[in-house]
Amino acid sequence: MQAIGVDVGGSGVKAALVDLGSGEFVGERLRVDTPQPATPDAVVSATRQLVAGFPDHLPVGIGFPAPVVDGITTTAAHVDAAWVDAPARRLFGQGLGRDVVVLNDADAAGLAESHFGAAAGEPGVVVVLTLGTGIGSAILSGGVLVPNTELGHLPVRGVAAEERASARIRKEQGLSWEQWAEALGEVIAAIDALLWPDLVLLGGGVSRKAEKFVPLLDVRPRVRAAALQNRAGIVGAAALAAEAAA
Repeated sequence: MQAIGVDVGGSGVKAALVDLGSGEFVGERLRVDTPQPATPDAVVSATRQLVAGFPDHLPVGIGFPAPVVDGITTTAAHVDAAWVDAPARRLFGQGLGRDVVVLNDADAAGLAESHFGAAAGEPGVVVVLTLGTGIGSAILSGGVLVPNTELGHLPVRGVAAEERASARIRKEQGLSWEQWAEALGEVIAAIDALLWPDLVLLGGGVSRKAEKFVPLLDVRPRVRAAALQNRAGIVGAAALAAEAAA
C-alpha cells in the first residue's frame, strides 16, 4: 500500500510518496518554500504543484501546523490568519482533486513514530516534540494518539515553550548546544510535571544532531531522538490517509 504524505510547515511544504509497509519514501521528497503570506489559496496551490506528479488514485494525508477538528483548522500560529476556522479538508480536497485527510503536523509525526519508529511497542505514555519553527507535540498512550495537544504554547517561566526552546529560537539567539539544552530541559520538565511520560521523543530536523544536545538534558523521563527525524510528518500523514481510504 502506498499513499502521499504532505507536511505543511512555517518555512516549507514537503511531500513524498510513502510505502506503508516499511514507512520509507518511494523516490525523493519534494519541497517548495511556504508561500508568504501563507493564505489558504496560496498553500493549497503550492501543495497541488507538489503532488501533481503522483498517481491520481492515491489518497493524500496533509499534516498542518494547527489543531484540526473535523477537518477544520482552528488556529494559525505559523501561517496566515485566514486559516483560523478554515475548512481545510474541503479546501485541499477541492484544490487537489483527490481524497484528502488533514491532521495536526505533530500528531502526524507521533503516528509515524508509533507505527514505524521509536514509539513502536511502547506500552506507556510517550510525548513526541517536534522542534522546528515552533514546538509541536503529540501524546500517545499505549500507542493510541490523544490528538491536537499544543504543548508548544505551555508557559514556562512566563514564556511560551516554543519561544524559549524551539530550533528557530536556538538559531535566532545564537544559543550554544549547552544553553539550548538547558532551555529545552526546562520545557521537558514542565511537561513532565503535568503528564509524567515514560518516554519523550525529540523530532524535527535538529534531531539529526541529537548527540549534541540529548546527552546534556537533565530531566526525569527517558529522552531519545525520534527515529524518523523530519520525515515523520510526511509518513504519519500518509499512514492516516491510507487508513481513512481503507
